[in-house]
Amino acid sequence: MSEQREDNVTEQEVKEGEEEKTETNLQPGGVTEEQPTEDDREPGRDGEEVQTDRKTSDVLEAAEEDETQADLQDDTEQLREPQQTGNVGNSVSTDVPQPAQEAESQADLPDDAEQLREPQRKEDVGNSTATVKVVLVPEGHVMTVAFAIGLSIQELKLHLAVELRVPAEVLQICLDGRVVEEQQSLMELGVQPHGSTRMEMSSTDPTVHPLRPVRPPEHDNMPDVITVRVQTDEDVFQEVVVEIERPPQQRAFLGGYRHRLTGAEYHHAAVQTLPKRRPDRGVVVFSRDTQTVELKSQAQQCPVNVSTQMTGISCYVSCMNDKLVTPGNYITADEYHDRRLRATIRLQSFARRWLAQQEVARLRRDRDRRLAWLELQEKKRKEEKEEQLRDRRHRWMNPQRREDFNLLYHALEKWRCEEEQQISSSLRGAERKAALCALLEQEMQLIAAIGCHRIAVQNNNYDKTVRNFLDKSAAPHRWRAADGRLIEKDSEHTIRARQLRDLYNDVSLFTVSREQRRHVLMTLKDTVKEHECQLTRDIVDLIDREVDLMSRGVKEASLEGLRKRICTLFLQYIKTPAFNPEVAKLLKVPQNPSQLKNDMFLCWSCHRYLNSANFKPSASTRLSGRCQDCTRLDNIARSRDDFSCYKSILKRLRADEQRLNEDAKIPFLLQEEDVQYLVEVVWASRSALHASSDLYNLVFVRWERQRDWSPWNCILLSKEETSAHLEVEDVHKAYEATFIRRIEHKHMLARRHFSQIAVMAEYLDPQPPAALGNQLVSKPITMATSKHTIDTPPASAH
Repeated sequence: MSEQREDNVTEQEVKEGEEEKTETNLQPGGVTEEQPTEDDREPGRDGEEVQTDRKTSDVLEAAEEDETQADLQDDTEQLREPQQTGNVGNSVSTDVPQPAQEAESQADLPDDAEQLREPQRKEDVGNSTATVKVVLVPEGHVMTVAFAIGLSIQELKLHLAVELRVPAEVLQICLDGRVVEEQQSLMELGVQPHGSTRMEMSSTDPTVHPLRPVRPPEHDNMPDVITVRVQTDEDVFQEVVVEIERPPQQRAFLGGYRHRLTGAEYHHAAVQTLPKRRPDRGVVVFSRDTQTVELKSQAQQCPVNVSTQMTGISCYVSCMNDKLVTPGNYITADEYHDRRLRATIRLQSFARRWLAQQEVARLRRDRDRRLAWLELQEKKRKEEKEEQLRDRRHRWMNPQRREDFNLLYHALEKWRCEEEQQISSSLRGAERKAALCALLEQEMQLIAAIGCHRIAVQNNNYDKTVRNFLDKSAAPHRWRAADGRLIEKDSEHTIRARQLRDLYNDVSLFTVSREQRRHVLMTLKDTVKEHECQLTRDIVDLIDREVDLMSRGVKEASLEGLRKRICTLFLQYIKTPAFNPEVAKLLKVPQNPSQLKNDMFLCWSCHRYLNSANFKPSASTRLSGRCQDCTRLDNIARSRDDFSCYKSILKRLRADEQRLNEDAKIPFLLQEEDVQYLVEVVWASRSALHASSDLYNLVFVRWERQRDWSPWNCILLSKEETSAHLEVEDVHKAYEATFIRRIEHKHMLARRHFSQIAVMAEYLDPQPPAALGNQLVSKPITMATSKHTIDTPPASAH
């Protein structure tokens, strides 16, 4: 229809005519569709029939109405032009043009009336609403609200603060890149009635009050504000801004209908209010009437007597429709019940078969799961064993720590014993002495090779040790705050230590050019001149000597020794607390002599006075007579024991007990020597169940799970046997009496040994008087230092 009127009216008038001929749909979706009449509706989901005989007449009436409206628009086109120019905003107006008489009366009004109407018109414009789209920075979410253009930005902030749940003071609104003042209104910013604008809003404190939309972005798939056009009077229309509220739940679909001509679907609206709940009386009611069924029997008599007509005299009844009924076999009650019983048994057999199949399938799944778990455990044990062997082989080939060299000396001692035993069993006399001398020469060569490798490793590790020492002294002070954050703080001492560390790194770098080296030496000279002493004078003399030799063109290789002396003296300068106060806490020897008074002990082997840190602690709370260096040297020269396996056993024991009981103390009092005594003397280096002798596969576990671990409540098992033993609830029911007595005997040996230690005696369980008396007269079982022999206690100890 609009194409036929394209030659007579403008594009704006065509839009107005089309809006007049359509009716407005006020549903929340804001979609304007042509409302079908009662005769034009066809059955949708409800199956209603549509009368098609009225279709042609309705179309003709709509066409005549459009032509009449187009003629009316042509007559009043000139009268509406002044009114269109006076409209506010750039949006297309959809109001219906006023009649010609009303336009003429408006033109004849005096100027005074126009001036009186001007404030009222501004007030009406200020009450008009506009669509405001607010972009949340930096997330980029968009919020759309309908807001009166006469209100200020401060009121807009208050509204948005409630929506975003943040204080209004932290909100900042920008328009076209500049901050908008709170006293300005939307109308002053150029927003037109029923128009739209786009603003950006950010938070002045994004850490404490970030801007986040209340609704998630995936739910913003429909507009928040729409503008609909409603008819308020005859030929009078008004635009209304409608804000859409999204329901918190999905409404039920109640059916609808479809327009036959346009194909538009119209759905019935769901009820907007929730159903009323019956008030809870607070008392649980159990009604007998709702739990029982009342049966009533009532006889009824037909109102008309019913009779049967039979063939008789003067009465003929046709037998054309009669049926001949032959009776079947008569079933007695016993036969009926027997058939029911057989059917029941058959049903039960099928049901039991199904249950049996389900049980067998469950058992099969449990078996497969158990086998898979066992296979996984076996695989883990193999991988752990291979990892141990690989680590041990790597330690043999490339030793780096003291434990690695102890492993080498232990292997050397084991090889020497095997060779000596073979020589003693196969040779006699002079040949035996010659073979032993050759064996001694080979042992000396191997010891020398191990010593050379150890010196090389120490030289390589010296630089790492110095770097770690300097990094610790230059590290800032760290502590954990109440909220869990790690706080770091630098003091003047840490800054000084950091400067000295960087200067030492530059001085120890020999591969730089001569100019850079000279600059570093001058910096070092200025640094050490701050303090006047013999050490600083020696450093300054060496620096002057190196600068003089470099100026004469001496080779770099000839200056290497001089440079090392400078590095050594400067490191001594750094370790002096008077020049670097931060290193005082890292030095082994305290600077206060009063602290050395009660912390110095004499080593009876090397006859040196050392502090307690140089002696190895033990569970007896008494320091041994030899320092750690003497003990290590004696082990290399004589016993050559390797405590790495016992160290791993103790480490795993402490981890298990820490997991079971955080207050465990006894495992942390033991040392490697105590574990060695338990393994070798008490348990004979074998598993209690299957006598496995692989030390790298043995672990200590609790004998009784309910009690804490102790030397008198433990058992030595392999890793494969540990899981099975830990599942035992009562050991007295799971094991036989002979095995239990053997374990108790080992516990008694451990109790006798550790009862001599005051710290361990505090954790002893109460014993009968006879047992306590035996413990008091017993003597400790000690281990020989040179041979793997056990000193047998006297008979009184047994």
